[in-house]
Amino acid sequence: MSTFEVLAEPSRRRILDLLRDRERSVGDLVERVGLSQPGVSKHLRVLRDAGLVRVRTDAQRRLYGVRAEPLAEIDAWLEPFRRLLAEQLDALERHLDERAKEER
Repeated sequence: MSTFEVLAEPSRRRILDLLRDRERSVGDLVERVGLSQPGVSKHLRVLRDAGLVRVRTDAQRRLYGVRAEPLAEIDAWLEPFRRLLAEQLDALERHLDERAKEER
């Protein structure tokens, strides 16, 4: 499954959002995502298989955290769109500057 396919599922994106700030246990994710423990575990397994999360054992808890490296695929795909957006914003800025000059 590609990174895009994995992230197409809203619950997985929510889990990644929660893991962005710090590692979390399954129980913490269950509370915050609003899914059952088996549901969260299923999504974590898909995220782990895709390489998007890592797991670390701390005593009897398993803590999950984000692995940013696989997100480089999405970042590279988005780059041309960022340039397009920047060009459009630059054109808007020029247009607004011209209108401001005309109004003076």
